[in-house]
Formats: sequence, C-alpha cells, structure tokens
Amino acid sequence: MTEDQVTPAAGVLPVVLIGLGAGLLAGMFGVGGGILIVPMLVVVMKFDQRFANGTSLAALVPIAVSNIFTYWAHGHIDWHLAGFIVIGALCGSLIGTHLLQIINRQVLAVLFASVMVLSAVRLFWHVTTNGRGSLNAAHAIGASLLGLFAGTMSGLLGIGGGVIMVPALVMFFGIPPVIAKGTAVAVTIPTATMGTWRNRTKKNVDMRSAAVLGAGGVVTAVIGGLIANSMPDRISNVLFAILLLTLATRLLLETRKSH
Repeated sequence: MTEDQVTPAAGVLPVVLIGLGAGLLAGMFGVGGGILIVPMLVVVMKFDQRFANGTSLAALVPIAVSNIFTYWAHGHIDWHLAGFIVIGALCGSLIGTHLLQIINRQVLAVLFASVMVLSAVRLFWHVTTNGRGSLNAAHAIGASLLGLFAGTMSGLLGIGGGVIMVPALVMFFGIPPVIAKGTAVAVTIPTATMGTWRNRTKKNVDMRSAAVLGAGGVVTAVIGGLIANSMPDRISNVLFAILLLTLATRLLLETRKSH
C-alpha cells in the first residue's frame, strides 16, 4: 500500500475494529495502542511493515490525547518525570523515523516481536514499588536516557513507547504501575506527533487509515482508562503479557511465511 491508496470500503470495518481494540489497550495498559495496531495492519490488512509502523504512530496521537484525561483526573501522571522523558523521547523519535527508512522490513518485524516478548516476560515478574521519592539528578538523567531509547523504538516500530516505559518506570524508578501507565501516555503525545511529522515527509503513513484507527481508539480509550484505575496490578500485568506473547508469535509466523 502507498500513501495515495485509500483503505477500500470493504476494509473499513476491520480498521475500525483494530482502532477500538487499540484504544481499549491504550487505556488499560498505558501503551499507545501500536503494539496491537502494527501487527494487525500487517497480518489482517496486509500493510507493508514500514507503512504499518508509520500509520500506527499517526493513529496513536488522538488515542493518547483522549486517554490522558482519565489518568490526569485520578492524579496518575508524574509530570516532572514525564518532562525529562520527553526531552530524550523527542530526540529518539527523530532517530527512529530515520532508521525506519534504512532497516530491512523482516528485521523490523523481528525487532517488534522481540520488544513484545521482552515486555511480556517482564510483566510476569513481581516488583515492589514505593514511589520514586524526590526527583534528583540521577532520576532526571535516567529518565532522559529512557526517553531516548523509547522514542527511538517509537519512531522505528510505530509504537507509543509505553511497552518500554511502563516496565522501566516500575522496575528502575519504583513508580506504581498505574502512575507509570499514565506517565507513559503523557509522553506518547509529543513523541508520536514528532514521529508522525517525520513519517509524513518520508511518505511512510496512510493518514486516512490513521484517522479511522484514531477515531475508533478515542471511543474506547476512556473506557480502558477507567478499567485500569480499578483493576489489580497483577491481573493487569498477566493479561497484557498474554496478549503481547500472542501477537508476537503471530507476527513472527506471518513474517516467516512471507519471507
């Protein structure tokens, strides 16, 4: 599929359903939704891997904007930490969208699946969290480096970066999972916006499909956020891990079949 192609009428419903599912996941787990959108666009809609990544990143912007208000209303965003993460994430987003142009599509698929598997494995671990305490220089530097890595993966793989940020914030910063999710959502907005702008200049995005995905995701993101605020962390982690492993397996099988 190329930038000039419009999603055919027969394919609109699947795209809407993908958007609805992505929004629900974004709200429940603090991810942008790209972790579902990308493999589904490749497997179901037969998008090219690069085009799927770029289209996904564009769809994440409205989903994250609608999702942030639920976390914000409950006080579940660490704004100071988010600010330092964004500094690194914006730089990383530029790096990632550049790498998207030069890395082989099979390599992209394997990288994406690897991120999902590693994130899933981490979610099965139990981590005690007591909050990060006062923000110091080490926290600020660490947050910026985390943002640089998450932003690079976001621009490269078409994800919001939440699958990287949420586990890292819980493990290394001692942030409670629900606040880690809200903080990741806040970072996703500027990161995905920057990445989408870059992808548009490189013609790696179908904006019409992204709009349909985003519209569907906006509807369910708020519902997902409400569920997240009442769901026990352990249940949330296990459900998300199972989903990630399932999608990673399916994506790798499809990549092997088409190679």
